[in-house]
Amino acid sequence: MKFGDFMASLQRGELTHVYLLAGEEHYYIEKAQERILSRLFANPQEQGEAIQKISGVVDSDDLVGLIETAPFFASKNVLLLQDTSLFKDKNEGEEKKAGKDKKLERLLATLADMPEFSYVIFVQNGKADKRRKIYKTIEKNGMVLEAEAIRAWNINDWLQGKLQTINKDMDREAMAYFSGVVSTMQTISLEFLDREFDKLALFTQDRRITRELLEKVFAGLPEVSVFALLDAISERKAKKSLQLLRRQLNDGTYFTVILALLTRHVRQLWQAQVLQQQGIRGKALAKPLELNPFIAEKLGRAAMQFPAAVLKRNMLELIDADYFLKTGQAGDEVLEHIVIDLCRGEA
Repeated sequence: MKFGDFMASLQRGELTHVYLLAGEEHYYIEKAQERILSRLFANPQEQGEAIQKISGVVDSDDLVGLIETAPFFASKNVLLLQDTSLFKDKNEGEEKKAGKDKKLERLLATLADMPEFSYVIFVQNGKADKRRKIYKTIEKNGMVLEAEAIRAWNINDWLQGKLQTINKDMDREAMAYFSGVVSTMQTISLEFLDREFDKLALFTQDRRITRELLEKVFAGLPEVSVFALLDAISERKAKKSLQLLRRQLNDGTYFTVILALLTRHVRQLWQAQVLQQQGIRGKALAKPLELNPFIAEKLGRAAMQFPAAVLKRNMLELIDADYFLKTGQAGDEVLEHIVIDLCRGEA
């Protein structure tokens, strides 16, 4: 179950007694765990007495014993198992052997019919093996969170959930701007975005979030300030692109940030061009380019305006610029030359 559906199910439904939170996105796992525990305990102080934390190698019979032990000092018995051996990948031979393991069978039977007072939360960093019997048992009798790593092309699931949490919505221009900003981020930090949207909720009483408001909130990010430059290059507006480049440099944006984002942008244009020649067009470009569908479609249109020779030439020049700038053998003029050459677009 994806994060949005998982959290919505927790909000509206009855709690189950067994959960598996697995995947690469730690933010999702932490938020899901917090929500489960907040539903289990009205009083946060009770958590310390009720929760038992276990990690590493776990004996199946020992776990069954813990599940069946009634709590003494709390109303519930909650077992939090972090990265245990129960979900490690197994080859086919080991899986067959596990099928005959009576201890494992007892654990599976217990997870399928949990005592009223016990709850088990399995937390796995990384994907859990869906072929395992324990995975299938939890999926059938409890809830499984698939915490996919966030990329620009799949961030809408998080965004919609966050907007619901802060009771806001976005107009079309704001959505397009947000998608563009995220597409420039080499690493997407949901913790950072979460804090910024919380600030945004305090910043305005209006329900509708506009592009102008987002620009104010994200204005301090170097990636965001370079976003307008990349947009102007895509439109092949040389004068505007040079003005924006010089503004970034004068404002103190490190050339390494501009160089990295410019290199990534040219690479994506080139990739989009190749993909479209293979028949992959429009929103279908999103997954291979790891971009939001709206941005991928826009990038695809821009890519067809550049001769392939221009993109290839400037990709090589950006590699050289990286060396020359870092060794002090060149200055900002190399970036200006690349921007002019891209916008001119002469093969």
